[in-house]
Amino acid sequence: MAEEPTRLPPLPFWRTRYFALVVMAKPERRGIDPLDVLAVLSNPIKRQREPSGRVRYWGWVTHLRSYVRVVTLEDGETVHNAFLDRDFEP
Repeated sequence: MAEEPTRLPPLPFWRTRYFALVVMAKPERRGIDPLDVLAVLSNPIKRQREPSGRVRYWGWVTHLRSYVRVVTLEDGETVHNAFLDRDFEP
């Protein structure tokens, strides 16, 4: 039996199965468009590596009137999580 891939191909970016099937299905995250995620990754206000190796990116999304935090795997490109971060202060 073939092993499940750890990440899904770009649309418009690499993402984990968790992100695709769980994160984006949550009602509070439905307002976050994949293009918003791509914009935060392309031009973050802040970038920080977690002790686990994952990378956090923050960016302002005007139509949501909020900062969005995007978390990638250690490779810095496979998106694992994205959410509104109303407590973020640049």
